Order: sequence, then C-alpha cells, then structure tokens
Amino acid sequence: MIASVAPILIAIAAFFLRIINLGNPKGFVFDEVYYVDGARDLLKYGVEVDGLKPEFIVHPPIGKWCIALGIRIFGDNEFGWRITAAIAGTLIILIAARLAHELFYSPFLTAITAALLAFDGLLLVHSRTALLDLFLTLFILSAAYFWFRQQFWYASIFFGLALATKWSALYFIALFGFVTLYRLLRENTVNDSLRSIGIRVLQFGVLPFFIYVISWIGWFVSGRGWNRNYASNPISSLIYYHKQMLDFHTSLVEKHAYQSNPWSWLIMRRPTSFYYESPQGCGSKSCAQEVLALGTPVLWWSATIAVVFLLGFWLFQFYHRRVDSKLSFILLGIIAGYLPWFFFQKRTVFSFYAIVFEPFLILAIVYCAKLFIDRSRNRADAQVIVLGFVAVVFLNFVYFLPLYLGEVITYAQWHMRMWFPSWI
Repeated sequence: MIASVAPILIAIAAFFLRIINLGNPKGFVFDEVYYVDGARDLLKYGVEVDGLKPEFIVHPPIGKWCIALGIRIFGDNEFGWRITAAIAGTLIILIAARLAHELFYSPFLTAITAALLAFDGLLLVHSRTALLDLFLTLFILSAAYFWFRQQFWYASIFFGLALATKWSALYFIALFGFVTLYRLLRENTVNDSLRSIGIRVLQFGVLPFFIYVISWIGWFVSGRGWNRNYASNPISSLIYYHKQMLDFHTSLVEKHAYQSNPWSWLIMRRPTSFYYESPQGCGSKSCAQEVLALGTPVLWWSATIAVVFLLGFWLFQFYHRRVDSKLSFILLGIIAGYLPWFFFQKRTVFSFYAIVFEPFLILAIVYCAKLFIDRSRNRADAQVIVLGFVAVVFLNFVYFLPLYLGEVITYAQWHMRMWFPSWI
C-alpha cells in the first residue's frame, strides 16, 4: 500500500521543493532573458518582436507559450516566469513513475523511479528555471509513454508539441518512428502492411509536422514576425525563415565558458552555472550564491555505469536472439536524446541538454535494480540494498541543495562543494 501511493507523495514533496522561494534568484537566470521576453511578446502580440521591429527567434513557440501561461495567471514576475516549469518538473516525476509501472509491474520499483528523479539536482534546477528544455522533456516523456503502450496517435500529438518546442525532438520522432516501422515490417509483408504503413506515416510524419506548423499561427496572422513578408506566399516566407534558423543552429560555434563536450555529460564533468553572485548576509566576509545545473553526482555516475552495463547486456541478448523489448525501449530513449549530439563536435553545446533523456537514464538504473532483485536469493534483502542506494543519492542531493536552490552560503561552503576544478 505504501509503495503504491509513494510516487504521488514523492511528487507532492518535490512540487513543494520546486515552488519554495521560487522567485529566488531575483531577475533573469541564464537564458531566461530570451524566453521570458519571448513569452511576453506572445501574450502581447502573438509573435516575438524586438521593440517595433521583428525579432529573429531560433526556437519554435510552444515552450514559450508554456512560460506565457504562468505569466498570464501569476503575473510578470519571477514566480510567474517559473511556475509552469515547476509544474512540468513535477509531472515528469509522475509520468516517469507511471512508465516504470508499465515496464516493471512493481510498486517498489515505481516508487524508486519517482524518488530518484525527485532527488536529482539537474531536474530540480530546470524545474525552477524558465527555459525550454524541461517542456521538451515533458513532451518527449509523454510521447514515449504512449508509444510504449502502442497508443501512437497520442504519442504523435506529444511528439508534435515537442518538435514545436525545440528541433532536437526530431531525433526522437525519427528513431521511434523508424523502430515502429521496422517492427511492423518484421511481423508482416509489405503488401499486408500498406494500410498500417500509411497510418504510421501519418502518426510519425504528417501529424507532428501539422502541429508544428500550427504552433506558428501567431507568426502567420501577424505582420510583425521575422521575415513574415519576405514573399507573397506566407509558406515561402516561413521556409526561408527556417533556412535562417537552420544556418544559426549549424554554425553556432562561438566559445562559451561552460560549453561541454557530449562525451562528458553523463559524468557531469562541466556543469553549467546558471547564476553566480557574491552577495552579503551569510555571516562571513565572503559569500556565494550559485544556481548550478549539476545532476546529483552519485546518481549520474551510477547512471553512467548502468548504461554501459545495459549496452553490453543488450548486445549479449541480441547475440542469443533473446532481446528484452523493455530494455530496448529504455536504450532507445537514451540513444535518441544523446547520440545525435556527438555529430556536432564543433557546435556550442551544454551538459544541461542531457535533461531530455534523463528519465531514461533513471529507468536504466531501475532496470539494473530489477535485475539485481530478481537474481538475489533474498528479495527483501536486495530491496533493502536498493533503498540504501536511494538513501545515498538523497544525502548527496541534500549536500548540493544550496547550489540547486540558489541559497546564499559562505564562500568556504561553496568551494567545499566544488569537487573538481571543472565545476568552477
């Protein structure tokens, strides 16, 4: 009974942690300045502008509409900017727990999934910051949940919302769509599958693309959008605009102090500092206040080990023709969210992008926990050991909590938490 309600209780506690002092720090944190400004424009004009002029925007509108919803309800202030992210971060915990239930049919492992996500610093920081990546994560995770249940129409809707938040959703759509078609053709001949193939093309191609185009409705109806009047045909104008967006994304190679190579994301070698100040009021001559997008180290290092092990385990299964579809699903989410970034070695990228596939990393840990429990002579003792691991993650999370919440601490306390020079 306790394990059954645990995910809900964990999510409630996580939500309160997300909204406590949500207006701190004051002012914009990291790239909030771009997305909050865009949300304001969407509320006022239906399209993003720069004063009286059109503004060149490099991301689709849906994520900024999510931020705008919070501003509309709670006002144009720090709490209003960030509240929808706090809600999204809480929903991610619940949806991931529900997905774990579908995968493992275990109330215990479902609760473990919720707890590990609740005790992760990267998810907490994103849940308290008005950026786009968390909304992308929410839509991708929702799509993956429905995809696993083979409810492809629902999955396609959320894939469309994800694509209308950030283009990187395209990797998930392409890979999940490819696997869907592969399974369809593996079980049937092409002639027998023509109708089903057509439906899958609608679900993984047409509908997400349609939702994406509809998300630009404000740009279509307003004459103030960037390049809106480039051509007499608005579709031609939108295509030209998207060519410019593509050029921006492929040519973004400007050096940044916190850029991080994808090879180092899982071990959190170079976390991104979202905010840093040296205020007064900590009881010491030297104080520090930072918001650091650092995943809970013990959790992420464990996830790294789990992924390496499960890749080898999957290859072993493949060799013996006994592949577990649930393991394939977990690895599919990690590959779709992680692998594409290795093809952009010269591009300016950051470790906090890993938030999008983090739920699958947590599921990888839980999958390993299931293997451990199932192969143990005493399941109760094995579960105690798993709970011990969760306790260690929790303590590690609490230790770094001041850096996740942007609390003012002494410089010595801050420096004590900089375990590696690359974290500074």
